[in-house]
Amino acid sequence: MKTLLFFLLSTLAFGTNAQSPEQAAIEQSCLNYIEGFYEGDTVKLIRCLSPALHKYGYYKDKTGRYAGDAMSYGQALDYAKKVLVKKRFAKPDDPKTVEVLDVQEQVACAKVVAWWGLDYILLAKKDGQWMIEQVLWQGPLHSINR
Repeated sequence: MKTLLFFLLSTLAFGTNAQSPEQAAIEQSCLNYIEGFYEGDTVKLIRCLSPALHKYGYYKDKTGRYAGDAMSYGQALDYAKKVLVKKRFAKPDDPKTVEVLDVQEQVACAKVVAWWGLDYILLAKKDGQWMIEQVLWQGPLHSINR
């Protein structure tokens, strides 16, 4: 009996690390984002990207200096189509991590790590679905040939 009571109190004190349904939905939207680009899957991107998407990032150019680049919703879908046509899929060991940083009733933010670098993602809940509105990213410090 003491063992059971200790277990129950420990669970209450330390939590169960269970995700809320909102966190799980945000994580799934971010995974759809990564996998959409990794797999060239426009269906996954349409599920998670707002048509008003504003994506802007920094990568190192051939001189080693950072340069900026914007991507719209349409350009994101076009990029995924090129991945599929050219079969330039992500490698099995490429990173694919999502960390949900904050969740409110209508907005959330997450951090994503993918082969191209690190993305900070802002999401909005629209008609019950978490949609990616804005992405700010930076390419990795080491060069990746893609």
